[in-house]
Amino acid sequence: MNQANVIGVSMVKFEKPGRNEPYEIMASKAITGALRDAGIEYSNVQQVYASYVYGDSTCGQTALYKVGMTGIPIFNVNNNCSSGSTALYMARQAVESGSAECVLAFGFEEMKPGALGENWNDRTSPFQWIYNRFEQLNPELPEGPVALKVFGAAATEYLEKYGANPNIFGKVAVKSRNHAVNNPYSLFTKGLELDEVMNSSVIYPGLTRYMACPPTCGAAAVIVCSESFAKKNNIKDRVKIIAQSMTTDTPDTHEDNLHLVGRSMTARAAKLVYEKAGINPEDVDVVELHDCFTPNEVITYEALGLCGEGEAEKLINDQDNTYGGKYVVNPSGGLMSKGHPLGATGLAQCTELVWHLRGTAGDRQVEGAKLALQHNLGLGGACVVTLYQV
Repeated sequence: MNQANVIGVSMVKFEKPGRNEPYEIMASKAITGALRDAGIEYSNVQQVYASYVYGDSTCGQTALYKVGMTGIPIFNVNNNCSSGSTALYMARQAVESGSAECVLAFGFEEMKPGALGENWNDRTSPFQWIYNRFEQLNPELPEGPVALKVFGAAATEYLEKYGANPNIFGKVAVKSRNHAVNNPYSLFTKGLELDEVMNSSVIYPGLTRYMACPPTCGAAAVIVCSESFAKKNNIKDRVKIIAQSMTTDTPDTHEDNLHLVGRSMTARAAKLVYEKAGINPEDVDVVELHDCFTPNEVITYEALGLCGEGEAEKLINDQDNTYGGKYVVNPSGGLMSKGHPLGATGLAQCTELVWHLRGTAGDRQVEGAKLALQHNLGLGGACVVTLYQV
């Protein structure tokens, strides 16, 4: 199989809904930036994967046509919050299989204010099985948007199961905001204090306002190519995708609230990646993981093997999730700070990690970063874990 390399990355600064440019403008800017970063022309691209959730079919074409119209295959990808990484997964497969030498993956989203909702109420919801199991597990909890319900319940179950202090969710938010201070692409660049997080308004039992990521609009783009393409075009500044896996739900998802929010999907995906790459979690230098809610970051530490089961509190209190510790987790500020435009998120995570592996991340640079791990999760469900090496 061909080695897949990331040779170009770009993103636009994420914005609150209503302050953003139209999706096709944001996307075309990200695409143009990735092409410039790679040092190639759009005519070199042989396939395209466009990721988004809130848009009609062929929005990908509309965005791409702002850059050029070359008649190549364009695939529109929708896999909930993991759409961006799913597009990257497909681009990597195309290169590794030899069906294309240079592939573009880009993602975008125009979102509305407020909690995530569903667009269709005249047909079976893709979350109906989650609703049903959630109500069986948590008959006393109040109604609310599905994301708030399941992640709030997972937060409560985690604390009860492992006897952890609820302030760990606040400490994660503080850490992420402190990282975002140095990220000009982040929506929020002002730090938070622990008291601010813990005493902010409760949005659902187990969750306060500053434990949830904001709805955001934005775009990001990544160019993947083969070794032969890179050599032929004299591209030296490339980052290898050395392992990648995608998992979906299995019957164990129904076991408890932690699995409903992706714990088992994440653990299975991470195990596959480590085995393929022949490394241990301790070898990783920098991580961008899917922190749509801070409790999910805590759960994901353990699912990715960054610490043992029930040991996330120690990892957090020892500051082994930030600069000077074992790992730097979400140096971008994560979804909590940077924002979460669904279709762009996975590709923005890739962009951030590539910058660190190149040594071009500015004031938030993780010094000496050689191995970078990415985790992108979508309920309903799909999880993509990717390992990069410089």
